[in-house]
This record gives sequence, C-alpha cells and structure tokens, in this order.
Amino acid sequence: MSDTPVIGVLALQGDVREHLIALASADALARPVRRPEELAEVDGLVIPGGESTTMSKLATLFGMLEPLRERVRAGMPVYGTCAGMILLADKILDPRSGQETVGGIDMIVRRNAFGRQNESFEAAVEVAGIEGGPVEGVFIRAPWVESVGARAEVIAEHGGHIVAVRQGNALATSFHPELTGDHRVHALFVDMVRAKG
Repeated sequence: MSDTPVIGVLALQGDVREHLIALASADALARPVRRPEELAEVDGLVIPGGESTTMSKLATLFGMLEPLRERVRAGMPVYGTCAGMILLADKILDPRSGQETVGGIDMIVRRNAFGRQNESFEAAVEVAGIEGGPVEGVFIRAPWVESVGARAEVIAEHGGHIVAVRQGNALATSFHPELTGDHRVHALFVDMVRAKG
C-alpha cells in the first residue's frame, strides 16, 4: 500500500458522499463500495450513518454481509458512524426483527438511544487520541454503547454515555463527524489504515 490508502465507503444507504469528501480531505483515495469485488479492492472501509435495519437487509441482499464479516475478522480497518456503529457491534439491545450485524467490536449498543430525529443535537466531544480540542459531534437518532468487553477501549463519552469505541483496527462513533467539516476523526482512521499497511 502506498502512503495514500484506498478506503471504501459502504454505499448501500446513508450519507456516503460526506464520508467520501472527509476521507479525501484526510489524504485517502475514497471510493463507494456496493459489491464484494469492490470490497476486495480497498484497504479499509467506512460504514456510514443511515438506517441500521435497512443497511443490514441491503447488505444481505447485495451479498455483502458475509464478505464484510470475513474482512473485518481478518483485520481490515473499519470505521462505523451512527448506524455503522450499530453494524459493528457484536450485540444490539432490542434489535429489529431480522436485523443482523457485521460485528467486530465487543460492545452492546442501544439503537436510537439519544431520541428521535427531532431530538437531534450537536455537542463538543473529547475523543482520546485526537489532538486540538474537542470534536463537534452531530447526534442524529444516535445510538450509545451500553457496555464494552475487555478488548474494546472507550475513547469518548457524552452525558455519561459511551459514544466512541476502538478495538484493534475497528473504530466506531455514535455521532457524525463527516457533517461538520472537522475531519480529524477521519484522519485518525486513515492513520489506522496506514498503520495496518
């Protein structure tokens, strides 16, 4: 891999374009990923926000769920925001019928924990490993992490709830850093992909 890693954004549903822009600004070659053969060509993957149940069903429909699980198990760096965090959880509290996850982070996530769409908010969040002050987090029907296992590291909390977690090559935030113009979380992920090299 060159200094410019190729990072995909799972483009089944959600705010794909914003992640592509944020990754490009963090010096990655960013491309949408919809098929297993496209997944095979990337060094890392972002799973965007959206509707986690819909994304899980579409991933199954497009034949992406098992290839995603295999790549994550094999250590491919992956970053999930909001619905992406839910998909990276090993367990969901009160999952919708038929909802599956990719897994990869030893955590239990509560869907829509911060409330409905009209209760969306922004907040400054201190994220361990990111310098230059707090990150502006946009919380839209956001989940939070109820608990983590021994292998997962909590890297941010808000209001007494876990909102960012890292485990090995996997990163997850319940907020949307791609919507703010502050690309430090994406830069952290690009560094994780480079380090995996």
